[in-house]
Amino acid sequence: MQATRIELAPAHADDAPAIAKLHADSWRRHYRDAYSDYYLDGDVDADRLAVWTKRLALAPGTTCTLIAQQDGQLVGFVHAQLDADPVWGTLIDNLHVTAELQRSRIGSRLLAEAARSTMEQRPEQGIYLWVLEQNRSAQAFYLSRGGRICTREPVSPPGGDARNLNGTPTKLKVAWSDPRTLLLPA
Repeated sequence: MQATRIELAPAHADDAPAIAKLHADSWRRHYRDAYSDYYLDGDVDADRLAVWTKRLALAPGTTCTLIAQQDGQLVGFVHAQLDADPVWGTLIDNLHVTAELQRSRIGSRLLAEAARSTMEQRPEQGIYLWVLEQNRSAQAFYLSRGGRICTREPVSPPGGDARNLNGTPTKLKVAWSDPRTLLLPA
């Protein structure tokens, strides 16, 4: 059986429901011990839909959201915020791939395209992101892509509500001073 081609494209406002659904599913799979069951089993779908509806309505130039599709279905996305930090540069605020297609290089492709977009628009900026300390597989992925862990901080509760956290989870800053290290070979 031949593998179906994965297409990357800029996200549009009408992609918000599919992005929100994948985002909520990914949080339920990977953030269970850090985020409370109260939050994850509640209406996290509506919460993520509100976030993505707002994000995708922003004027281009300050953010870059790319989607990966297979047969017209969303299978991954990346969201980058240019100029997010004067020292660290562009923030990769979200990178998620469906469970079935993880380890199929979709995340690498999305991250590479976010780096390419950053280099085109802000050639002097580095790239960074935050990853939950408990998410060892994501850490391994980012380190394998040349990232380096720089600092550790407490996680802010989603929606600013402390009930949305379990205890005091931490996050790690992973950074790339040179986004070219994220580009994939031709």
